[in-house]
Amino acid sequence: MPDVSQGLLIIVSAPSGAGKTSLVRALLQDSALGLTLSVSTTTRAPRPGEVNGREYFFCSEAEFKQEVAKGTFLEWAEVHGNFYGTSSEAISRGLAKGEKVILEIDWQGARQVRSKFPPQQILSIFIEPPSLSELERRLRSRGQDSEAVISARLLAAEEELSHSSEFDHVIMNQEFSVALRDLSDVIRQRISRSIQSV
Repeated sequence: MPDVSQGLLIIVSAPSGAGKTSLVRALLQDSALGLTLSVSTTTRAPRPGEVNGREYFFCSEAEFKQEVAKGTFLEWAEVHGNFYGTSSEAISRGLAKGEKVILEIDWQGARQVRSKFPPQQILSIFIEPPSLSELERRLRSRGQDSEAVISARLLAAEEELSHSSEFDHVIMNQEFSVALRDLSDVIRQRISRSIQSV
């Protein structure tokens, strides 16, 4: 069990294409929030511009399964045919230092993390698209996925959206600047409450 005496875990989940990564990247630029990103391990191939150790730690499926067997991960899940996991040790270190750590993980991982920490240690936020048709438009405009992958992501999105009620807050990303403001406000309020309760 990770050290839960200090720090805050901020879970951000969303269907693929809803804008989660862009929102999290913008949050990390806000020095006033002082957030730290938890870098996940994944078996998926790097996308153009991604750097090992920055966006993700990239590994083979065999290596990932070895880490699962060793109990390395706080949470892990298979998403769109690839595996993703969060290092338990890295989270423990961050919390012990009182950091506010962002976990950019799917709803399955979020459920696992929530089961291992007290509610006051976690803020969970779900980012939803305005509609599935808009989500499809965004996925196509990225130009990164084949038709088969886009179809699979859209099918998975319906399942993911059905779990939004498990989160503390749901924020619609219709207009990026508005969604970012709403996301920042939710996090600021939670940080403020945490400080007052100390």
